[in-house]
Amino acid sequence: MDWLHITRGEAPLVVSIPHAGTIIPSEVEARLVSPWLARKDADWWLEQLYAFAGGLDATVVRTGVSRTVIDVNRDPSGASLYPGQATTGLCPVDTFDGEPLYRPGQEPDAAEIAERRATFFDPYHAALQAELDRLVARHGKVVLYDAHSIRSRAPRLFDGQLPQFNIGTNSGAACDPGLTRAVEAACDATGLPRVTDGRFKGGWITRRYGRPETAVHAVQMELACRGYIDEPAVLTPDNWPTPYAPARAAPLQAALTDILKACLAFASASPPPLRG
Repeated sequence: MDWLHITRGEAPLVVSIPHAGTIIPSEVEARLVSPWLARKDADWWLEQLYAFAGGLDATVVRTGVSRTVIDVNRDPSGASLYPGQATTGLCPVDTFDGEPLYRPGQEPDAAEIAERRATFFDPYHAALQAELDRLVARHGKVVLYDAHSIRSRAPRLFDGQLPQFNIGTNSGAACDPGLTRAVEAACDATGLPRVTDGRFKGGWITRRYGRPETAVHAVQMELACRGYIDEPAVLTPDNWPTPYAPARAAPLQAALTDILKACLAFASASPPPLRG
């Protein structure tokens, strides 16, 4: 599976990168309005931004498949993660801005969605579960850090400009409060705006695996991508995505290093929960 990338480490930390992929199978691409539109909402360049994670001995699980093909951070039942709010589904049919992704009548049907789930969604989650199980067995407790980024402004999804750091813990259910505080402190040390469980409370990965009682503590980090790349006021195929610039990204990358170190310190210092 050349689309599924796993870098194994031995520290009690798994970094999941579910939305940075750009691969679109040709049979899907042929039915799209445009390939650029289908990749517009990718979490651009996160594999570069988090390239340091391997140096912390973290395990990284990443899919190269575009979220337009299938979104591995959505409830596979199709249930909305944010009832009453605009969002995209398991196999999205529109962009964050509400633009249709497929030409009329070319949207995936239930059978195709099931096939995409078996081909891409299920293997990603099998890999993620296997790495979590391996590290829980080794350490007794593990942190799952689900890495994301998004444009600072997406009026259909949220009002105004998003804070730089958007921490999601499923309203506190996905991790111990001590982990939340540690991540918040690392974010606040930068002086950049931060919110916890605001517009983004954590997707299906955070909600599915974040079970402190089973020794897995999950936190989602949604970054406003202005922290590491330029964001044009109006996106076009000629200006988006903007290139990854290491010098521009360096301060944010340093902050993310401190955040992942805080996750490791929590996982290493706190005793595992009692099991009933």
